[in-house]
Amino acid sequence: MKFDLHIHSCLSPCAALEMSPAEIVRRACAAGMGGIALTDHQSARNTPAIAECARRAGLACLYGLEVCTAEEVHTLALFDTTEQALAMTEWVYAAMPKRVNDPETFGDQPVVTWDDDIVELEWRILAMGCRRTIPEVAAKCHELGGLYLAAHIDRTAFSVTSQLGGIPADVPFDAVELSRTADEAVWRPRAAGYAVTRSSDAHNLDDVARVWTEADLDAFTVAALKDAFRRQATTLSPKLTKF
Repeated sequence: MKFDLHIHSCLSPCAALEMSPAEIVRRACAAGMGGIALTDHQSARNTPAIAECARRAGLACLYGLEVCTAEEVHTLALFDTTEQALAMTEWVYAAMPKRVNDPETFGDQPVVTWDDDIVELEWRILAMGCRRTIPEVAAKCHELGGLYLAAHIDRTAFSVTSQLGGIPADVPFDAVELSRTADEAVWRPRAAGYAVTRSSDAHNLDDVARVWTEADLDAFTVAALKDAFRRQATTLSPKLTKF
């Protein structure tokens, strides 16, 4: 199965407004993805919409958010259900600044339906981090039954390596992610001991499924992925499309 575990919708202030759940699902299906995950910044409020779009298209989906921690590290929390993802969202929201978003500065943050109607504009500044530390986010994610990944560890900003100098040994990451531009020869040794994934981190439609990971999965679920991560040496294979 091909899957892309890091996609942003129009809810993320840095994502294009064309990134509606319906369009994301269409692009993922056209690219031959077997599963995707929606991971907007600090929020899973568009996961109910993409759940319906994925159901109608017959595409497997996980639901999550990209949490910017107190250390200014981007991490992915992924869940089987929208309810779990939304519970994680409320926990993150409780530790965010109570400041109203300025669309002119940070961008629009529309919460939408499966058929692209705008329900409301999220008022919080999703471009900002929260006061939760990496260990706290890991613990809450696992308490809710999710997977916890270190995002784009090769980047020079907002990664565990840029902020902390390496991957903390005391944090139970289920896997780590390389960006689509990462040099695997450099970064795989630095991720020794962890399953390595690659995802698109798409913020516009042309980037959806440009990068993916393949695994031998019975189902696209947290449990199945966790098992594949444990078996990475023989079953997990990050892929990069040619473009």
